[in-house]
Formats: sequence, structure tokens, C-alpha cells
Amino acid sequence: MKRHGQMPAPVTMHYPKHTVRDLLKSDQVTDATRQVLTERLALPSHPPTFFTAQECNLLQAICMRLIPQDDHEQLIDIAGNIDKRLTEQKSDGWRYDVMPADGDAYKLGLKGIDESARLLFQQPLLNLSTEQQDIVLGTVQTNEAPGQIWQQLPADRFFEELLTEAVENYYSHPLAQEEIGYVGMADVPTWQRIGLNQLEDREPRADGTL
Repeated sequence: MKRHGQMPAPVTMHYPKHTVRDLLKSDQVTDATRQVLTERLALPSHPPTFFTAQECNLLQAICMRLIPQDDHEQLIDIAGNIDKRLTEQKSDGWRYDVMPADGDAYKLGLKGIDESARLLFQQPLLNLSTEQQDIVLGTVQTNEAPGQIWQQLPADRFFEELLTEAVENYYSHPLAQEEIGYVGMADVPTWQRIGLNQLEDREPRADGTL
């Protein structure tokens, strides 16, 4: 996200559809990797079990501004994956000393974002236009968001943690990998062409060929 709430344009599809999905059917992917990525492709949206329905709707709206998916046929359920992780009490094993536990941070952070939206635009975030939502999130990113919640939780740190987890969830999904032409999971034959601009035969080209 850029300062003043200017969001980046959605990623343009440069690679042919089904690049990753076709590779998953081939013998160039290990069985373990194929199972994990195939499950992610088939995984339905995760109903909230940690967040309330209202909190989950708010988180979904925020994630859609951080990583827009307006032009996607199938949405990657970033908010649902975060909810699932928090329900299972999983973490990466560390946190900033100024941050509370992950679950508490998310609960406070969502309240803080909604509080800032009301102070800036007199409405909850879900009622705002996408441009207004971007402005609110921009103030959180730059630690300039108004509201009492941010006296308990550093806004910029929360934004950093949220954005990091959103990106990790998005690009661990086969559809996002297909979007950028990533085929690193096809590692059974090993990688021999490692020089600048050298591509293996199984790697997609930007002109749509394989």
C-alpha cells in the first residue's frame, strides 16, 4: 500500500491459466507437494470459528483492499485461513515485544480500524467506498490512524503483521502461483538452468507458451 491510501493496481495475468494445475497432474511434482497444493485448490471458504461473523466480514474487506481479487473467478480465502490459524492456536513462534498475542492483536486491530473509519468518515469501514477504505488503511500503515485503540496497539506494527500474513496466505495458493508463473513446486527433475533469464522447459513464458 502506498502512502495516502493509494492502492496498487491488481496484478495482470501474464501466464496461461492452468499452468500450475497442469503441472500438479504431472510427474514433475512430488506426491507430498501435490497433495498439499491440490487440497488448497479444492478447499472451500472457511466459516469463522475464532472471529465473530462481523469481525470476519471486516477482515475480508480489509484483505480485499490489501490484495484485490476483483477480477478473480475463484477467490482465495485469506481471512478464512487467518481465522483457521488462530482457532488452531498456531503461530510462527515469535512476536514483537510491543505486540500482544496474535489473537488479541487481531481482535484489537479490527476494532481499531473500524474506530478510525468512524472518526475519519463517520461510518464503519464496511460502509465506506473502496477509496475511503484505502485512506483509513493508509493511516494505519503510517501509524497516523486516529482512535483510542491505537494507544494499546501500535498501528503500524499491526498493519505489518496483517499484510505479511495476507501475502503469505495468498501466494501459498496455487492460483496465485499460477498468476505470477511460479512453478517452483515442480522440482522432481531438479533445476539445471539457473543463469539469468534461463528457463527450464516446464517454466511458463510471458508470451503464454510453455
